[in-house]
Amino acid sequence: MADEPIWDLPVRGPLPAPADSDMVKALAAVSSATACAKLHAQGIRRTFVSGPRPLRPGQKIAGRVRTLQFMPQREDIASGLGQEYVERYTALWAVLETIEPGDVLVVQAYGSQSTGCFGDMLVRYFQQKGGAGLVIDGCFRDAPRVRETGVPIWSTGVTPHYASQAELFPWAYDVPVACGGVLALPGDLLVADDDGPVVVPRRTAPDIVAAARDHEQWERFSRARIEEGGALTDYYPLTPDTRAEYERWRATGRG
Repeated sequence: MADEPIWDLPVRGPLPAPADSDMVKALAAVSSATACAKLHAQGIRRTFVSGPRPLRPGQKIAGRVRTLQFMPQREDIASGLGQEYVERYTALWAVLETIEPGDVLVVQAYGSQSTGCFGDMLVRYFQQKGGAGLVIDGCFRDAPRVRETGVPIWSTGVTPHYASQAELFPWAYDVPVACGGVLALPGDLLVADDDGPVVVPRRTAPDIVAAARDHEQWERFSRARIEEGGALTDYYPLTPDTRAEYERWRATGRG
């Protein structure tokens, strides 16, 4: 039949299992640089979401990954005609209705500088649902009002366009996405700060948190020793002798 849809939209995947709240809290204490380094040491090399930058300095989030996928428009299937009246039936509106407290929404938008994946109203709704932050491989619009919300956002820029005004269309949610060159799966964890977002595969999170605690403790020790005049080659990284010194320092409770 001519009026039958070519493709059933939005495409949706299963809602991921809830994240362990204690694990998310522990991960929130880990910097993205440390998480990235420890994942690399485990052989997981592509975890840094390259491109999106923080909206404001000092932002820090950790949470369960939810995903939103934009796809190129094809006018016989989906286009931006009708603006919000079409978009309200897309993956963009649908994923917002399913956001749970602490979720981080990771958006695949191909680094597009002309697609405003989110605007003021949608960001405010995401905030009301308890979302922790947005990581967008693309842009948002309504920048002054979005900044007022205080929602942590990492993006590649801003644009006056609404989500489907240019070349992309909200296609799917809770599916695997490519964001800033990184694979993000629904249910993964993500940590983001001024250095950028890092995707932490869910099953590796406990090992990453444990390794990060030790790493950041000895870095704190090394930083103090270097500020006191210690030699860089002695304290970064630790030698066997300075590692023993660090262990004594930690045993005193100063770690």
